[in-house]
This record gives sequence, C-alpha cells and structure tokens, in this order.
Amino acid sequence: MGILTQQEIAGLCPKQTGADGMFTAGKNGVEGIYATGDGKTDFIEMGDHCLGYVYSAMGYPALYPVRPIEYAGKAKAVLMDLDGTSVHSEEFWMYIIERTMAGLLKNPKFTLEQCDVPYVSGHSVSEHLLYCIEKYAPDKTVEEARLIYTQTTEYEMNEILHGRGKEGAFTPAPYLKEFLMELKARDIKIGLVTSGLYVKAMPEIISAFKTLNMGDPVDFYDAIITAGTALIKGQTGTIGELAPKPHPWLYAETARVGLGLDESDRPYILGLEDSGAGIVSLRLCNFASVGIGGGNIEKSGAKSLCTAYYDGLQEVLKMC
Repeated sequence: MGILTQQEIAGLCPKQTGADGMFTAGKNGVEGIYATGDGKTDFIEMGDHCLGYVYSAMGYPALYPVRPIEYAGKAKAVLMDLDGTSVHSEEFWMYIIERTMAGLLKNPKFTLEQCDVPYVSGHSVSEHLLYCIEKYAPDKTVEEARLIYTQTTEYEMNEILHGRGKEGAFTPAPYLKEFLMELKARDIKIGLVTSGLYVKAMPEIISAFKTLNMGDPVDFYDAIITAGTALIKGQTGTIGELAPKPHPWLYAETARVGLGLDESDRPYILGLEDSGAGIVSLRLCNFASVGIGGGNIEKSGAKSLCTAYYDGLQEVLKMC
C-alpha cells in the first residue's frame, strides 16, 4: 500500500520515467510514477514513502516528501486562495498576460488561444510569460516580457483606481462574506494565500472587501501571504517567482509562520483552491484541500488530489 490513495492515483497519469529521468517505474524501489494532467508535477511512489517532483520552466525543479492526508473533519484554520476562490479575477490577469504579449510582439491584435488557459493561470507570472514566449515569441526573453507586464499592470491598476479600467476586473466570489463571517463566528483562523505579487493581490482583496463593506482585509485575516514584490532593475524583490504554487511554500508559510500552526495541527488545516497548481501545493504541504469549481482543477488533471470538491463556498462549511 503506497502513500497516495487509490482515488488520487485514479485521476493521475501513469508514467514509466519521471522527475526529469531520475526515477523509473519498477527500478530501485519505485513502484509507480504518476503525473498531473498538465505535466507540472510527478508523484513517485516507493512503498512506504512518496516524493512529489515539481517541474520548473525557470530551471529550478524540486522534490518534496508526500505523506497521507489525515484530516480530522474539524478545522482550526482555513487557508484560502485569492484569484478564483475569493475574488473572481483570473480573466483579468489572463488579459494582462495577453496585453503583455501584444506589447512584446508589437501586435495589438494578439489574443491567447483557449488551450493556453491552464498555462497562464494559477502559476507564477514568470511561468505564464515563459510559456507564452516559448509558443509565440521564441526570440524574446522572460525579462523583456516581465518589464512590459509590470508596466501594463501598473497602467491597468491605475485606470481601475480612477474608474476607467476594465469593467468587472475584481468581483467577490459568491457567498464570500457569509462564508468568512461564519468562519470567524466559529473561531477558525483564516489565511489568505496567493501566487500573485503584492502589487496585484492587495488591490483585489481591498476592492472585494470594499464591495462587501467588510473594512480592511489586513485587519480581518489572521495572515495574508503573497508572492512578494517584483524584481525590477533599481528596486528590491523577493523569491516569489521561483517558489509559487504548485510548490508548497506559500501555504506552508501561511500555516507555520503566519498562523503559528505546527506539525500536530496538520489534521486540522483545510485549504480552498480553484486551480490545479494550488491543489498540488496543498497536497505537497500534506494539508486537506477543497477544490472549488470554476477554475482549472479539472483541466490540469488535479481533481483526484482534492479531499473534496464543490461548486462554491456555500457548500464548504460542512467540511469545517
């Protein structure tokens, strides 16, 4: 009996070799290798232990220990994704990627294709841009694209702040206020977790809280962890671009550092996600996860890794 459940394995793709060729099924104790449908993560089953291998388009893959999920059925803490789970904004950020590529290609009519969606949402900005460059502009660099992305983001955010921006950019998820207030009433700690940079993440949640008349989100949440600040020439940045979801670090930091939860609290931590990358991130933290419909969990092939899967937040309280 391996670490992954039969349900988890059933939704993954079996492979003969994995982790960039480091492991082969049937050799050196490897009982099986299973990948998410988007090919971003391999799980290497080795009897009484399992490893999760996260590929990196930026050249820095990583191996993580995977353990069984042991959710106790009652949460001490709920860790919530931002884009798609708390605030509906994925289409806006894909629009920013699209406008970035239009600027990079000097083609104002450029549009992304539907098949690009799983690769331009849920991961880091650099991963999104690198995917687009490899497909649409192989003679360009991610550094060139990131500069245009930053300029585009700053312009679009300023337009939104002055009432001229893209309509419907940031909309609170249905039932968000009721869900958050019920968690507070139950004395459950709440962490907000995003692979988005601070400059894009905070206007989103501030806008949503303003719409819901909920005050300052910094005062409301027990912890907010973003992917930090962008590295731009002449300014300082953080490591968010190399350690985003599906790596476990954002969720791990929220739980351990932000909320003060330790190893013994794992069975009482529940994560909410609408992206495949986020579900894998929670799985590599060995936290129970609830997939929220409407994102790319099914398209990315990560649905079987969810402890539960619901269409919206109103159904999640039964897990808390």
